[in-house]
Amino acid sequence: MLPITRRAGLTLPLAAAAVLAGRAGAAPLDDLIERARKEGVVNSLGMPDDWANWEATWKAITVKYGIKHTDTDMSSAEELAKFAAERSNASGDIGDVGFDFCSVAVERGVAAPYKPTTFAQIPEWARDSEGRWMLAYTGTIAFAVASDLPNPPKSWADLLTGTYKIAAGDVGKASQSNAAVLACAIATGGDERRLDPAMDLFAKLARQKRLLTISPLPANMGRGEIQVGLLWDFNALSYRDKVGGNRFNVVIPADGSVTSGYSTIINKYAKNPNAAMLVREYIFSDEGQANLADGYARPIRVDHLTLSDATKAKLLPAAQYAKARPIHPQLWAEGARRVPALWQEKVLAEM
Repeated sequence: MLPITRRAGLTLPLAAAAVLAGRAGAAPLDDLIERARKEGVVNSLGMPDDWANWEATWKAITVKYGIKHTDTDMSSAEELAKFAAERSNASGDIGDVGFDFCSVAVERGVAAPYKPTTFAQIPEWARDSEGRWMLAYTGTIAFAVASDLPNPPKSWADLLTGTYKIAAGDVGKASQSNAAVLACAIATGGDERRLDPAMDLFAKLARQKRLLTISPLPANMGRGEIQVGLLWDFNALSYRDKVGGNRFNVVIPADGSVTSGYSTIINKYAKNPNAAMLVREYIFSDEGQANLADGYARPIRVDHLTLSDATKAKLLPAAQYAKARPIHPQLWAEGARRVPALWQEKVLAEM
């Protein structure tokens, strides 16, 4: 039996500390699996079945390790707020948050460190040196466009010329929606710190009564409530196929977009910390990364994987990403904090 330490009502194996150092001197992975099996359950936040193919990952976790799973879907901001509010009464063990919320998780002190065995294969820009966060997959903001539109938009500028409804989602709370604002800013002369060009464009759409704040989900798209949805490419492609009938096409805006990603956050106060660590371990394994690719998401370890031709065929042509650029995380950490107030003042006030 390994020694344990108690911190803020949380029981953690000391072996986890060794895992943080690239597993040098750490107990075998089998020990983590054994402890996770004993916990027998893992509760996630913001990791629903229809997002980046989490369904396949949760099924594998249950089959391989006998660990039951439940998820409560919510935004990145809501996940971290719940972790911080519940503390030792934690109902969630692990969550999936956007890049712009990783620093927030660290600042609030809710992120427990754990480095998976493949940690060295994660690019330095996409990971925290202490293992408190690390991107598992990336996404680029895209348009999901109803195929029956007479003049379908191919750029942010095109959005201003139509009469169709555009769904931006929960700007200020959801990383996907915040990234859409940033992508628009980049395409219209702004950047992580200069968001006014994007706010001006969305304000015009609001004045035209064409901006929707509902989330562009398959059900809403299928009912015809949304003609253009602003989404990560992996969600746009997945939702397109779920709606079916060739009703939507997916394009990366030709005048600019942004590539970001998502990281698991292991709740510092988790009641099932070993199960949460094992989930992260699996997500960064070859099999876990391939699951993400099957969900149209670009896995962070893609250069170390051999993906099937069927999986590769799910992705958009590389040429569409010509005007997409990676997010600048430090600048965006500052800029993203300004999004809720700017959106309320400049966009929602026009609706």
